[in-house]
Amino acid sequence: MRKPGSSITLALVLSSLLFVAGCAGNGGGPKRSADGELATQSDQTTAQKRASINLQLAAGYFQRGENSVALDKIKAALAADSENAGAYALRGLIYMQMNETHLADENFQHALRIDGGNGGYNNSYGWFLCNNGRPRDSIAYFETALKDRNYESAVLAIDNEGICTEKLGDMAGAEKLYKRAFNTDPSNLRVTENLARFYYQNKNYDQAKFYMGRLVKANVTDAGVLWLGIRIAHKGGDRITEGVLATELQRYHPDSVQYASYQREAFDE
Repeated sequence: MRKPGSSITLALVLSSLLFVAGCAGNGGGPKRSADGELATQSDQTTAQKRASINLQLAAGYFQRGENSVALDKIKAALAADSENAGAYALRGLIYMQMNETHLADENFQHALRIDGGNGGYNNSYGWFLCNNGRPRDSIAYFETALKDRNYESAVLAIDNEGICTEKLGDMAGAEKLYKRAFNTDPSNLRVTENLARFYYQNKNYDQAKFYMGRLVKANVTDAGVLWLGIRIAHKGGDRITEGVLATELQRYHPDSVQYASYQREAFDE
C-alpha cells in the first residue's frame, strides 16, 4: 500500500527555502527597522548578511543531496549569527533526511525556542513528529503554523495535517483537511495526489479518477503517481488510460518496482 505523501518529498525542501528568505530577524511577527518601518534586507547587519548567504548556499546544497557541504554552510551561518532560527530549522530537515532523529529533534526545538510562531518551523517539526511515531503530537504544530499570517506555504501545513490525521485513523477529518488544502491551492500536485490516493484506498474510484485526471493533465511522470493512475484506471475498467499510463511508466521508469508490479498485474499490492 502506498504511503500518504510519499512521492513528492521535495515539498519539504521547498518549504525550507521559504523560511531561508525570512531569516534575517528572529522572534514572532514582522520585523521592524530602527525607524519603525518594516525591516528589509538593507537593515541586516554584516553578520546577518553573512549568515543569510551561507544559509541560502546550505539550502542549495541540501536540494542537490550534498548534505555534508550543507551542514558546513550552516555552521558558517551560525558562526556569524548564533541565534539564526532558520539555520537550526534547516539543519533539522537535513538531519531528518539523514535519519539522525535525535539531532533533528534538537535542532527543530532550538529553532522554535527562538521563533516559536514561525509557520515554516512549526510545519517542519510537525512533519518530523508525524514521521517518527508521534502523529498525534504533530497536529498542534500544524495548527500553530496556520496561525502565522506571514507563512506562504499554509497549503503544505494543511496537507501534512491531513496525512497525519489519516495516520491516526480519522478518515473523515483527513478528507476534510485534504479538501481544504485543495481549495486553498488547486494547482498543488502533492495535494492532488494525496486526494487521488485517499479516494482510491477508500474505494471511491470516481473521485480518485477525478483527481488523477488533473495529475495526468499536468504531465506528472513520477513512478508512484503513474502506478496509482494505472490502478485507478484498472479498477474503473478504463483500459485505454491504463495502457497510456503503463506506456509512460515503462518509458520513464522501466526498472522501477512500480513497473515490475504492473508486469505482474499486482494491482492490489
